[in-house]
Amino acid sequence: MHPSKTDLLQKATHFLQQYFVENGKQGFNQRLHQVNAEISNDGTYLLTEEELTYGAKLAWRNSNRCIGRLFWKSLKVRDRRSLSSPEEIFADLMEHLDFATNAGKIRSAISIYQAADRYPRVRILNKQLVRFAGYLLPNGQVLGDPDSLQFTRFCHALGWESVGTAFDLLPVVIQVEGEAPKWFTIPEEKVLRVPIIHPEYPWLERMNIQWYAVPVISDMRLEMGGISFTCAPFNGWYMLTEIAVRNLADAHRYNLLPQLAEKMGLDTRHVRTLWKDKALLVLQEAVLHSFQEKGITLVDHHSASEQFLEFCRVEEAKGRKVQADWSWIVPPTAGSTLGVFHREWENQVLSPNFFYQEVPRQVLFENEENLKECPFHHG
Repeated sequence: MHPSKTDLLQKATHFLQQYFVENGKQGFNQRLHQVNAEISNDGTYLLTEEELTYGAKLAWRNSNRCIGRLFWKSLKVRDRRSLSSPEEIFADLMEHLDFATNAGKIRSAISIYQAADRYPRVRILNKQLVRFAGYLLPNGQVLGDPDSLQFTRFCHALGWESVGTAFDLLPVVIQVEGEAPKWFTIPEEKVLRVPIIHPEYPWLERMNIQWYAVPVISDMRLEMGGISFTCAPFNGWYMLTEIAVRNLADAHRYNLLPQLAEKMGLDTRHVRTLWKDKALLVLQEAVLHSFQEKGITLVDHHSASEQFLEFCRVEEAKGRKVQADWSWIVPPTAGSTLGVFHREWENQVLSPNFFYQEVPRQVLFENEENLKECPFHHG
């Protein structure tokens, strides 16, 4: 639903005031008059490239759930509003991946495509640009990422064929409003994979665990000044715990802790033996070591906590109150050893910001029987 002209002008005014004040610019009244005229005539308005760039950076600064906001000013904003076809967008996404990967020296970037108030609307249906597939096997176990079961099945229904390993790259699925979704295979050379090894446990290398270097969030809506962008994929770099503690260790994801515990000879009969804690520490050591060995950007949770507290100090010195979701800011391990654990913040959602979008209905399979087959093609 598009905002009314009155509501849109109000949101535009608030954003433009912030933009002009924070950048020390002149000409606010003239710009507002221009925007008012555009909204009156067309029901919307066009952000300048400079406004778009600063708005995207503010959206990162305002992201309540992000611990890495200290670096918000360094975001590379790619204005790609002139692109609207799936083919153009996919080709540009590959350029985004190249820029962000940067041979392992990860750079934060966002690519902003056509606004939602311009026809036709476009969306990337993947959660992340790079993600691994998941397959439900006949014995009820999952091969690959359980979080990708529905989307993998959806991709197969579109005609995609996969090899059937635990780390198959999903295709990128792009949909233009009113058209069938189109899928595109990511060239293998565009994705920097990181084999997970451990300096003290050679058996871990034989487990053939891996992850990818660049997390590009692709399913969120960017909003600034009342204008929404439903296709605005963005990336920072990984925090250690996102990979080791969540993606690889969560019971509903790759669930590797039982396998590690067995190979470590731990007693898993009772949780009070702390076998999960011991295995989790080894997995974190392995991920950190693996990224460092390859020279790939990765921040540990202790450093990230210190960086976020520095962000808070900088913002407070400028008279700005940090908004944050404590349950997301505090990493999922090490608890009270982290400075952020001992802080509290208000959790008001400011604009500009990123917002979750409803999953398109065709991606979801209401009948779970649709997941009973594993239709990949063995290579």
